[in-house]
Amino acid sequence: MIWNNLIESGIYLVCVYILFWIGKLVYDLTTPSYSMKEELVEKDNTALAVAVVGYYFGLVLAIGGVIVGPSAGLEADLMDILLYGPLAIVLMNMSRVINDKLILHGFSIRDEIIRDQNVGTGVVVCASYIATGLVIYGAVSGVLGGLVTSIVFWILGQLALVLAGRVYNWITPYDIHEQIEKDNVAAGVAFAGALVGIGNIVRHAVEGDFISWAMELQTFGIYVLIGLILLPLIRMATDKILLPGRKLSDEISNQEKPNLGAGFIEAFSYVGASFLLVWVL
Repeated sequence: MIWNNLIESGIYLVCVYILFWIGKLVYDLTTPSYSMKEELVEKDNTALAVAVVGYYFGLVLAIGGVIVGPSAGLEADLMDILLYGPLAIVLMNMSRVINDKLILHGFSIRDEIIRDQNVGTGVVVCASYIATGLVIYGAVSGVLGGLVTSIVFWILGQLALVLAGRVYNWITPYDIHEQIEKDNVAAGVAFAGALVGIGNIVRHAVEGDFISWAMELQTFGIYVLIGLILLPLIRMATDKILLPGRKLSDEISNQEKPNLGAGFIEAFSYVGASFLLVWVL
């Protein structure tokens, strides 16, 4: 019995690696304006490295949604992988275009990462990939759903991430796009935490077996609303509890050298709170 399980696990692992390789190939083919090897090896472009790592991590999460859960038998599982694996890759790369245009819409992301090697931009792009991977993980996992439900929840998840970006920019006393364009890595890290936190909440909202549209949409709406309401509350709590006597906005945007540590603390507060939230709901 154990040998049969090991053989099946090996087959699944090979399928996952093939899907990951295809996902990497799709990324390379859809970014023909620069050479990945030249940027990473010869120019030491850290901004691009951070962004690409986010894509790879998001891709792993997206593919993971295809293989988690109880097995329906090797043949049925392979059919699901063959169907939903490529779907996850397509959605991941479509999300890249959407997030580039709608989340960091104040400037050219390509110019910031390739020309200016802006690590702050790379961090936000990295987070948008991870958040999208979390959304796709939830959208393609579970049973009783299908292609339509997966695509619908992916669309709703993207809308939630875009909305979260708007809300975050509204609750911060500085313009997030202006700060990131000025190479403020601390601002980028803090914003990245908010995106991953919302992505994790959306993942939990859409994860699991599909029951009915009414119930699933209601659950999704409630979870996203809670997440958006918590954004300013978490930021206030971080000021009072994690950085007593200091203001995040001053540490991140009102210093000659932005406090990167403050950015990480704010990012942690969003991600940590998202896990606590999904565990208690």
